[in-house]
Amino acid sequence: MKAMQIARRGGAFEPVERPTPEPAAGQVLLKVEACGVCHGEDVAIHGHWPGLSYPIIPGHEIIGTIERLGDGVGGFHVGQRVGVGWSGGGDKVTGLTVDGGYAERAVAAAAALVAIPDGIAPLEAAPLMCAGVTTFSALRASKARMGDLVAIQGIGGLGHLAIQFARKAGMRTVAISRGAQKEALARDLGAHSFIDADAEDVGRALAALGGAKVVLATAPSATAISAAVSGLVRDGEVVVVAGGADKLDLAPMQLLRRVGIRGWVGDGVPDIVDTLRFSVLTDVRPRVEPFPLAQANEAYTRMLAASVRFRALLVPA
Repeated sequence: MKAMQIARRGGAFEPVERPTPEPAAGQVLLKVEACGVCHGEDVAIHGHWPGLSYPIIPGHEIIGTIERLGDGVGGFHVGQRVGVGWSGGGDKVTGLTVDGGYAERAVAAAAALVAIPDGIAPLEAAPLMCAGVTTFSALRASKARMGDLVAIQGIGGLGHLAIQFARKAGMRTVAISRGAQKEALARDLGAHSFIDADAEDVGRALAALGGAKVVLATAPSATAISAAVSGLVRDGEVVVVAGGADKLDLAPMQLLRRVGIRGWVGDGVPDIVDTLRFSVLTDVRPRVEPFPLAQANEAYTRMLAASVRFRALLVPA
């Protein structure tokens, strides 16, 4: 099979041919239909994970069809379309401690599989395995309820899904981004209001709208996250779903209204199942740009530069 691997720490994706893997007991062999390109690949490139060894095939937003079942696998059948996210089953992590989806074939633990429902295409389902489940579950677990004002900071691979989820869940949805040219897009995705962070003080703009119960930070900008804190209502919170290395610039006084800041990641198969159900029910769909498997480096570079609208996908076929 053809694959794109990372051969050493700090290395680029490089094409290789490997024997097609055989599924062990409790595993299945997948023919990969699509695999999303995520900021999480940076962890694989730079080795920031215990138990990671090279070479490794990255990719943790996998959609594929089952070609073979290992011994003891029940509940799934050959030809069935399934997905695999960050959790690789047990203590395994897809694309980090076990090979992922930047390949024509992939072996996955049955415990890590989710059945893909009818009504959603493979290329639409792939980003829901990570970007989708992260934003959906973060909103669901937040303090926001139907009718509350929720601000989505950033309109990228995660943010464009978060806007849709918040609107479909009955939340008063505000999109925050840089540049007035983003407003039409934000409203097309479902935002009720738009704040141009280049032209307005974000905290004051949110306060003028009544204050946000939740700010979902989907872009790893410490400056942007810090700016939004003063726009929270009492007992509001910022939920961070995209990591960055810069430090937040906050004064303790800003937190005395009992506002909080916390991080969030999705919690494996149950959350992915719920994300898929909600997406099919409410017609939430990612916007994707597909690339051939051999163009993994270009797809990743463009994803980092935010020049993909909105989620890059590798399509082995």
